[in-house]
Amino acid sequence: MTARPTARGHTALPKAAALVEALPWLRAFSGRTIVVKYGGNAMTSPELQRAFAEDVAFLRYAGVSVVVVHGGGPQITAHLARLGVDSEFRGGLRVTTRETVQVVRMVLVGQVNSDVVGLLNAHGPWAVGLSGEDASLFTAERRPALVDGQEVDVGLVGEVVEVRPQVVRALLAEGKVPVVATVARGVDGELYNVNADTAAAALAVALGAEKLVVLTDVEGLYADWPDAGTDAAAPAEVVSRIDADELAVLLPSLSSGMVPKMQACLAAVEGGVPRAHVLDGRVAHSLLLELVTDEGVGTMVVPAQGGARPEGGS
Repeated sequence: MTARPTARGHTALPKAAALVEALPWLRAFSGRTIVVKYGGNAMTSPELQRAFAEDVAFLRYAGVSVVVVHGGGPQITAHLARLGVDSEFRGGLRVTTRETVQVVRMVLVGQVNSDVVGLLNAHGPWAVGLSGEDASLFTAERRPALVDGQEVDVGLVGEVVEVRPQVVRALLAEGKVPVVATVARGVDGELYNVNADTAAAALAVALGAEKLVVLTDVEGLYADWPDAGTDAAAPAEVVSRIDADELAVLLPSLSSGMVPKMQACLAAVEGGVPRAHVLDGRVAHSLLLELVTDEGVGTMVVPAQGGARPEGGS
C-alpha cells in the first residue's frame, strides 16, 4: 500500500490558514480607507515601530488606503524637559502656552513626522508628511478640557471644526500614505496644538473612512472601570464591543487619559464611520490582529443599534 503523500513544509500550514482567514477581510476592505492614530509605546519602542510599519505596508499591498495621524506626547515632553519646562496635563490634554506651542510644532512636524515617514518609506516610496496647517487641512477652535465634569482652560489646545480633505484624497488617489501631524491654525489665526485622537476622528469622518483605529497603551476599554486591575486574582475584563449610546453614558466616568480616545471613537461613529477601535499599541502587529483575524482585539465602538462584528473581519 502506497503511503499517502504529505505536503512539504507542512509546518508552514498555519501561515496558509492565516492567509485564508484574511480573504473575506481583503474582499471587504480592499479599496477602502482606514485612518490610524499612531502614538504611545507603539511610537517609542523600536520593535513596535518596525511592527507598525510592517502592518501599514501589508495593508498598502492589500489595496487598503491608509492614513496615519500621529501624536508625539513623549517626544514633546522630553524636549520641553531639556528646555527646563515642566509638562502639565488637564483632562488628558497638554496645557499649551504660546511658547510651548512652538515647541509642539517643531517636535511634531520637524521630528516625529519625519521619523514616521522614514519608517514607512523603508517598505516602499509611499509615505508623505503633512501637518494640519498644510492646505488648511484642519481648522481649529480653542477648546477646554473636561475635569470632573467641569470645563478647565488648557491654553492653545484646539478642536478641529473644519476639515479640508482634498490634499489627503489626492495623495490617496496616487497610492500614497499620508502621515499627518496635528497642529493647526485656528479660526482666529492662532496656532493650536490639536489632540491627535480627536483630529484622527475628524479626518476619518471627512474622508468617509471605513474604520478609525486608535493605538493606545492599554488593552482597550475596561468593563469594570475604575476598579479594573485592582484585584490581582481577577484579570481586568476588556469590553470587546460597545455602541455609541452605551459609550456616551460611560464617558464621564473614564480616566482622563482615556477620555480623548473614547471621545474620538464616539465622534467618528456618530459622524458616519461604521467602526472605531481602541487597540493596545504595546502588542506587536495589533493593527493586523484586529483587522485580519476573526477574533479581533481591543474595543470596538459601533453606532447605536449597530450590528455584531462582521464575518471575516472586524
